[in-house]
Amino acid sequence: MKKLPVSVLIPTYNRPHTLAEALESILRQTIHPEEIIVVNDAGHSVNEVAVLYSELNIKVVNMPVNCGHVAVRNQGLNHVTQPWIMLLDDDDLILPDHLETLWSFTEEADFIYADAEVFDYRMNGLTRIPIARKLFAYSFDQALLRKFNTIISSGALYRRSLHDKLGRFDEGVKNYWDWDWCLRVAAVVRIKRVARATTLYAYSPNGDNVSANLDEKRNRIFSTFCAKHQLGELPTMNFFLMLEQPELKAYESLTEIKWDGQPVYTRFHSVS
Repeated sequence: MKKLPVSVLIPTYNRPHTLAEALESILRQTIHPEEIIVVNDAGHSVNEVAVLYSELNIKVVNMPVNCGHVAVRNQGLNHVTQPWIMLLDDDDLILPDHLETLWSFTEEADFIYADAEVFDYRMNGLTRIPIARKLFAYSFDQALLRKFNTIISSGALYRRSLHDKLGRFDEGVKNYWDWDWCLRVAAVVRIKRVARATTLYAYSPNGDNVSANLDEKRNRIFSTFCAKHQLGELPTMNFFLMLEQPELKAYESLTEIKWDGQPVYTRFHSVS
């Protein structure tokens, strides 16, 4: 199979079942990336999961101590060999034509992202069963991006050279590293939104997704983030709360829905 000059960067920590789903979704791509870098944040070994997907060129990087998901992503950048990077969280998924579709726009943009569906789920053994889904599709607008994080970075494809120009992910803004990165990118290069919901972003208020938790510490970090970009005082909210904001609803955009709503069954089930 032809491969694209893309390094997929996946941070992970003690979620082998969702990591397997993420890798399964990459395996199902119409065109594979050249390499996948899985950075294990000092959690249990993921070698057993990686070996199940031997068709993919997976490099496992093991952190000696737990240092958090932003630092892990920065560590992963040290191992990137390809000119393009695709970000993917270990609990998110991409639909089979996602990478090929985004790649088709690389001549006209430096950062390409797709629309998404945000899904909640329940566990059935090691399988996530979707129980709710909401569309995440907004027209790209730099002014709007300064009020709401309208880009889901998981699944986004961008030039590796952006890190030479802008530096690495900001570990000081923690939960808002992705919004911070998108704001920095939007200020200097061409961004392309693809009106197809080919990213599936996992969100469960009862799960371990960090986006589900709003607390005092996170509010302080958010204040730091807002001050960095001179955004003024903005309310903290997770994606589900954000989707209900009247101001944001005015920017909802038409998109092509591709997901059949079915769970992803992986090779990990056969060895667990």
